[in-house]
Amino acid sequence: MSDDRKEEKKSQSESQTKSYTLPKIDFSTFVLSLNSSALVQLGLIEDPASGQKTKNLPLAKQTIDLLAMLEDKTRGNLTRDEDNILKNLLYELRMLYVKEKA
Repeated sequence: MSDDRKEEKKSQSESQTKSYTLPKIDFSTFVLSLNSSALVQLGLIEDPASGQKTKNLPLAKQTIDLLAMLEDKTRGNLTRDEDNILKNLLYELRMLYVKEKA
């Protein structure tokens, strides 16, 4: 790749980064991000990259299992709000997974 092309890609990347503000990074944002990924994998919302709904149940199950592992590993170390968010999201995702699997 030529130096000009590399500079052009770098400039595009920098301008895309400046066009929006990233959310604050904390446990709740992380869990909500995984929830969004699971909803895409369940085919319930559009993939932001492709704009299409596609279902990948094995990947959705893996994401739900990852959230369950987080719940187990963080037990007793979360705030009440963080714990509630995680429990509620897990419940909802598990119910949606069962519905999509049927």
